[in-house]
Amino acid sequence: MKRLCSFGLLFIFLMICGCATVYVTKTAKGYFAPTDPDEIEILVIKPERSFTELATVTSTGWAPANIAKMYNSLRSKSAPLGANAVILTYSGIGYGGYYWASGVAIRYKD
Repeated sequence: MKRLCSFGLLFIFLMICGCATVYVTKTAKGYFAPTDPDEIEILVIKPERSFTELATVTSTGWAPANIAKMYNSLRSKSAPLGANAVILTYSGIGYGGYYWASGVAIRYKD
């Protein structure tokens, strides 16, 4: 009974606090040298430059006041893939008032 009660309290805590996460799924073949996360652009429109798509990215569970933290998290997760930018294709506020976004990590062609 005590274990069930502890599990219930943990579940309620997680529902109240939320868990901010970033998921990255590599879609490109091969590997590129990692980039500096501080140099990765966050875009909401497709750039005119040619690029290669490296991965899909999804981020959930962010308080609307922490959108800048979400962007930095997207940058840090995309940097090891060699990304130059992340294009956010969809975003919004979901159940519980938490912000979410999805898009693609890209690398510009030279």
